[in-house]
Amino acid sequence: MDKEVLSDKMADIVPLKTVTVRNTKSCKGCTPHNNKLHIYDWLHDFPEFQALSKMVEVQFKNTRKGYFINSNDLELQLGDLVAVESTPGHDIGTVTLTGKLVELQMKKYNFREEANGGLKRVYRIARPADLEKYEQAKAREQPTMIRSRQIAEELGLQMKIGDVEYQGDGNKAIFYYIADERVDFRELIKVLASEFRVKIEMKQIGARQEAGRIGGIGPCGREMCCSKWMPSFVSVSTSSARYQDISINPQKLAGQCGKLKCCLNYEVDAYVEAQRSLPSREIILQTKDADFYHFKTDIFAGLMTYSSDKFNASNLVTVSKDRVFEIIAMNKKGQKPLRLIADGDDKTRNEKTFAGGDILENQSITRFDDDRKNQTNKKRKPRRRRPDQSQGNKNRQDERPTGKSGEKDA
Repeated sequence: MDKEVLSDKMADIVPLKTVTVRNTKSCKGCTPHNNKLHIYDWLHDFPEFQALSKMVEVQFKNTRKGYFINSNDLELQLGDLVAVESTPGHDIGTVTLTGKLVELQMKKYNFREEANGGLKRVYRIARPADLEKYEQAKAREQPTMIRSRQIAEELGLQMKIGDVEYQGDGNKAIFYYIADERVDFRELIKVLASEFRVKIEMKQIGARQEAGRIGGIGPCGREMCCSKWMPSFVSVSTSSARYQDISINPQKLAGQCGKLKCCLNYEVDAYVEAQRSLPSREIILQTKDADFYHFKTDIFAGLMTYSSDKFNASNLVTVSKDRVFEIIAMNKKGQKPLRLIADGDDKTRNEKTFAGGDILENQSITRFDDDRKNQTNKKRKPRRRRPDQSQGNKNRQDERPTGKSGEKDA
C-alpha cells in the first residue's frame, strides 16, 4: 500500500492530541462551538501552512477578537488559553485560529497595526494563577454592570450600558453602551474609576452589535447571524423588502435588535437580477374582453398575475412573462388579443402539475367525506345501571349452569 494512502487512513483512526480542557471535545480544525463568530480552520491538516505565519487569532468575551504575534514560538493549538499583551497588564483569551488563515482574516476585517497601537505579543499559555485571576474578574462583571447602570441613571445620562468586560488581570474594564445621541460621559468615567478602582474604557455600540454580543435564537429557528458568523453589518432598508415582494410589516421585518433583519440583504441581488427580465408592472394589458392590471408576480418562475379590477382581486389570470411581452407589443401596434391567455397555454397548464405528476391521481382529498355524511352520526349512549341491579345480574350469572353438565343436572 502507498505510504500516503496509509498515512491518510491512520490520521482518521488516531485521535487528535488534546492540549487544554477547552479543546478536549472539539473536532479537528475547530474550537468548541459555544463561542461566537466561529471559524473553521480548513488548513489544519497542512503543517507547512501553519508555519507560514506567526500571527494568532485570540477571542475574548462574546464577539471581541484580537490578532497577536507569537514571538516566543510557542506550540499553540486551537482552544488554548493564552496570556496576551494588553494596555495595561495582560489579558486572557482563547486561541481560535493559527497559521496562514490568520493573515486572511486580518485582511478581511481591515486590521491595521497603527490603529491598535502596533502588534502585540502572546506572552505564554495561561498558568493556574492567571486563570484564577481571570475567573475572579469575570465574577465581577455582572455586579459592575448593574451598579454602573444605577450611576448613569443618577447622573441623568441618556444611555444604556449593555455589557461590561473585565481584562484578564482585573486592571481594566470595558463598558459597552448604546446611546441615540452624543453623551458626555466624562463625569461618569470619574465616578466609575473611583467606584471600581480600575481603568475605564467606554465603547459605543449599535443595536445590532448588542444583539450579537448577547446572542439568541432568531425567528428562523437558528442561531442569530450577528453572533454566529457575521462580523460586520451593512445598512438594511425597506427597499430590500420591496424588491422581494415582502409585505412591509414592521413586526415581521424587525429582528430581536429592533432593526430590520440583516437577512433581507442575502437574496436581494438575485431578485434585482431576475426582475430585469420582467416587463413593467405599470403597463395595462388591453384585450377585447377587458383591461387587466398587474396584481402580483412570481419573480423566479416568470409568472405574472393580472386582475380586471385595478384595486381588487377580480378575474385573476396568471400568464408567463413572454405572453405579457407579446400582448404589450400587440397593444403598441393597436391590436388587442381575444383573451389574456393564449389558446395553447390552457392545454400545457393543465398538463403541468407539481413534481411532474398529480400526487392525488385525479382524486379529490374530500372523496371520503360523502360516505361519512350518509352515515348516521348518532351514537347510542351507554345504558346506566343501578348498583343493586348490576349486583343482581352478577348473582344470576353465578347461578346459571354452563356446558353439558348443566343440562344433565337439569
